[in-house]
Amino acid sequence: MLGRTVPNVTLKTRVRDETVAGPNPFRWQDVHTGELFAGKRSVVFSLPGAFTPTCSTEQCPAYERLYEDLKAAGADEVYCLSVNDAFVMFQWAKNLGITKIKMLPDGSGAFTRRMGMLINKDHLGFGERSWRYSMVVDDGKIVAWFEEPGINDEGADEDPYGVSAPEPILEWLKANPK
Repeated sequence: MLGRTVPNVTLKTRVRDETVAGPNPFRWQDVHTGELFAGKRSVVFSLPGAFTPTCSTEQCPAYERLYEDLKAAGADEVYCLSVNDAFVMFQWAKNLGITKIKMLPDGSGAFTRRMGMLINKDHLGFGERSWRYSMVVDDGKIVAWFEEPGINDEGADEDPYGVSAPEPILEWLKANPK
């Protein structure tokens, strides 16, 4: 993955818009990943799904907790990407109290598929989901890659977490300043 340009796909997001009346003041906004990752250093972590155990109790909270450290070490932004829609990602962030990291909904799995990280989790009733990984992206290019072991086309019964945690990314950022 190192040196590869991240896929340029369109993610369907929702943004707060006070001009929208009613109890749901949000509008659709397309986010193009080619533009999103251009001209900056981004930390991206991807996980199997919102509201799932490891993602909710460990991975997302850890990145939120270490957000300021990641920024101080050179990250311009920190993104959580999951094969979930914008509504689910919003409610999950709200449920977890996520206010710093930015949630990216890959509802159709287009980004994850083009990354080669889309796996089948039908054995758990999830359908297609992302394998757990994290990366540092400099101006659209992958410069650091952290992938959990055991990916396979049938999906894994295990859900490893450690390699893609924020601590290895933080160490890498400190050792590789901009």
